[in-house]
Amino acid sequence: MEAGMFVQLLCTLLVVVNLCDGVAAAGSPRHIVFIVADDLGWNDVGFHNPNMITPNIDKLAEKGLILDQSYVQPASSPSRSALMSGYYPFKTGLQHEDIAIHNPVCLPLNITILPQKLKEMGYATHMIGKWHLGFCSWNCTPTYRGFDSFFGFYNDKEDYYTHVDASYLDYRNNTSPVKTDNGTYSTYRFADEAINIIDRHDKSRPLFLYLPFQAVHYPIQVPQKYEAMYPNVKVEGRRKYCGMVSALDDAIGNITKALTSSGLMKDTLILFTAVNGGWVTKHGNNFPLRGGKVTVYEGGTRAAAFMYGSGLQKPGTVYDGMIHAVDWLPTLTAAAGGTPVTDRDGINLWPSLSTSSPSSRNEFVYNYDSHPSPLEGHAAIRVGDYKLIDGYPGYYNGWYKSDQDTSNININDISFWTTKYQLFNLKDDPTEHHDLSTSQPDMVKKLAARLAWYKKQAVSPNFPEIPDPKSNPLLYGNVWSPGWC
Repeated sequence: MEAGMFVQLLCTLLVVVNLCDGVAAAGSPRHIVFIVADDLGWNDVGFHNPNMITPNIDKLAEKGLILDQSYVQPASSPSRSALMSGYYPFKTGLQHEDIAIHNPVCLPLNITILPQKLKEMGYATHMIGKWHLGFCSWNCTPTYRGFDSFFGFYNDKEDYYTHVDASYLDYRNNTSPVKTDNGTYSTYRFADEAINIIDRHDKSRPLFLYLPFQAVHYPIQVPQKYEAMYPNVKVEGRRKYCGMVSALDDAIGNITKALTSSGLMKDTLILFTAVNGGWVTKHGNNFPLRGGKVTVYEGGTRAAAFMYGSGLQKPGTVYDGMIHAVDWLPTLTAAAGGTPVTDRDGINLWPSLSTSSPSSRNEFVYNYDSHPSPLEGHAAIRVGDYKLIDGYPGYYNGWYKSDQDTSNININDISFWTTKYQLFNLKDDPTEHHDLSTSQPDMVKKLAARLAWYKKQAVSPNFPEIPDPKSNPLLYGNVWSPGWC
């Protein structure tokens, strides 16, 4: 019997016990495309909000598995560290805000991250887009951390056309600065690079393509044709933002066409997630959820997300099982056919997701940040249906509709914060209108004790307050560059 026929027969025999979920139909590991949207709100995709024009995203979501309770961190670097490492950020020192552009900080180098795991399994690994996990040393950067290739930028934001951040270029092809793309909209450029990789891919190897887009993080910039798609949106910033989402949708549509035309799509698993909630003052919208980016309310942490493609046995399903960002490393490793990862905070949810069966996750920590600033440090935990917030939840505490101008919200208003704890039953009250902390003290005590257990495992935030002068791009030809830590 040929090897391929033997593997297929073995999978047929063992499928009932879910032991072959990591093997694609052809008997080889499936391809994985991991798409991350930046600062995309819960209410900023068509499968949550029919006023958004995202037909390509919606088609994948509706024919795949819409993840209704998929959680991330409240901000970019913490989320990306969780996605890549499988560890809560309070264990890696990345729990407080984002890695600043001048900070000599990166995701700890002693952690084997997702692309390294997949590369060990024979995957071709490519990254296009935003890194934001530190760049002060070359060892911190993507091609030194498991990616065969990298096209994108190291920091948190940049001009979509000039690719400049804080007056200096942050744009690279592998390790070399790219100075010839001035004027090219990054969403287009990243999609074109992804298509090139797909078209050139050696089909004898499985592909891991990580696509953390710049979109839709500010600055709010978009080609006019996309802004024109939303003539009824009166707030200019929101209208442009919506256009940015539709430009991202077009890019994803072009990438999925390339996967189909190349013959890869039939064996490809696509994961799409926002990296955090929409940034309220930058026109992202999370309605009806409370709050937004940088808060531990649901609007900052409950991500618009879905899976599509190879290995999903019940497509066209809304999956309500609990998922956290730390779960993606063990889950995708398992989907790739790898040995289960059991030594991290993440749980392998591939058996649950592939069969649409109940999630094996019952609790998670939204974040634990011990930073001394009373308006920045916070903690929150969920156990079952209950969520406990300990301390200040974050700047954006309200419920913001998509048609209101949110650019001038007073982020220093803390009049709503009157108690140490807030308790919510998310099954009955997913929009967090009813604080139960005074009426259910026993539940507060139970969750606070569980949160205290996690706090004992935390390390201090690695967040230098003083910029490192050695990071100055003037020392590196006016380009943000590694080599100063």
